[in-house]
Amino acid sequence: MSTDTSARPDFDEIFAPDEEEVEFITATSAGKPDHSPIDISTKAFWAKTSEERDETFKLLRETDPVSWQKPVEDAVTPDPDDPGYWALVKHEDITRVSRDSASFISGQGVLFDMLPAIFLQMSQSFLAMDAPRHDKLRALVSVAFTPKQIKRIDEDIRTAAKEIIDDLVAQGPGEVEFVSTVAERLPVRMFGDMFGVPEEMRATVAAAAGDVVAWCDPEVLGDRSADEVQVEACTILHDIAEQIIEMRRETPGEDLFTSLINAEIDGEHLDDFEIGAFFVLMAVAGTDTTKHTTSLTVKAMTEFPEQKAWLLEDFDARIGVAIEEFIRFASPVMTFRRTAVVETEIGGKKILPGDKVVMFYPSGNFDSDVFEDPWSFDLSRKPNPHVGFGGGGLHFCLGNQLAKQMLRAMFNELLHRVPEFEVGTPELLGTNFMRGVKRMPFRFTPAG
Repeated sequence: MSTDTSARPDFDEIFAPDEEEVEFITATSAGKPDHSPIDISTKAFWAKTSEERDETFKLLRETDPVSWQKPVEDAVTPDPDDPGYWALVKHEDITRVSRDSASFISGQGVLFDMLPAIFLQMSQSFLAMDAPRHDKLRALVSVAFTPKQIKRIDEDIRTAAKEIIDDLVAQGPGEVEFVSTVAERLPVRMFGDMFGVPEEMRATVAAAAGDVVAWCDPEVLGDRSADEVQVEACTILHDIAEQIIEMRRETPGEDLFTSLINAEIDGEHLDDFEIGAFFVLMAVAGTDTTKHTTSLTVKAMTEFPEQKAWLLEDFDARIGVAIEEFIRFASPVMTFRRTAVVETEIGGKKILPGDKVVMFYPSGNFDSDVFEDPWSFDLSRKPNPHVGFGGGGLHFCLGNQLAKQMLRAMFNELLHRVPEFEVGTPELLGTNFMRGVKRMPFRFTPAG
């Protein structure tokens, strides 16, 4: 496989307006209040820690829960005519918009800025679609995520988690870099196994998936523009998908590419581009979110050691409830956007067709009206109605059970075999989309 960037696409062509595309509904500044003085769109805001950002979110939750914000500074494609967006920081409002797909659509994308339709199709699959097309495509790909399919791979997940911790234990006691040594290995391995990605392609897939969500991280950008990073990463993943599709047509296997090629509803099949787009979506959703949740949970257990001890007292009985707190406390996906298509009202504010409405999941997950003492890492917290998988509704995370299985298997191995550990300060991804951990020192002593 070649990843020669000299063959990459013409970025200007991909991001140029296409008169034949369906015209986006766009917002205007007409009838809007002044931009909020509590600004959550700056690079400086997103460079803060989660705790510092939540001080600002808390102020908004208390004083202006539906605020009109300036355009975000770290956009993929900055638009000088962008009037701004409505910021939702209350759990109640986030849940409402997530579940009202008739009033708030996803088909114009889920990032802060408006991206071309062709790029949305190649990178976000049914995440950036609305009914009925969304429902049909989701039904076709959901063949991979039935309870029977998830149960079938449970043994593979547990075996992989054991082997990863085998490798960790063999290096101890001592210090390692946790993300590359532990956290990323299980989701990357299971994603590769499920899709039938050849071993020699997996590192490239993982790197490209990371670039898809890291377009405004200076380390990732280097001397490239944000749109270059996004398109280049998506193109690499589509190229790999095309190669595997061709292989599976010649030699079918027991993997997702084979299942997706053969999937059929009412005589309809997925075309190669749709399969490739789903591969891009799952390369991100199926690897990065679980990797970051694992890393941030280990950090939380260092800060709240009594919670780790509580879980170990009866792991099998308590892990189900605990995982919900892993997801709430980590909140790896920080923002998703919807676009209003009807006039409506949220929190006393008039929302007009074309207005961008951005949901801030970490704020919703730390809303004290819903979660008592939200900054306490409480593994016994129940109920725990977090919005970690998208707040419910049409776009509720298809792979949520798979993610939970991986977290269960990883922490079963880690906590029983490496119960003594602490982490250093993590290096976080510089982005307004993913609360990601790039690197984190991990000092540990294996059991026995």
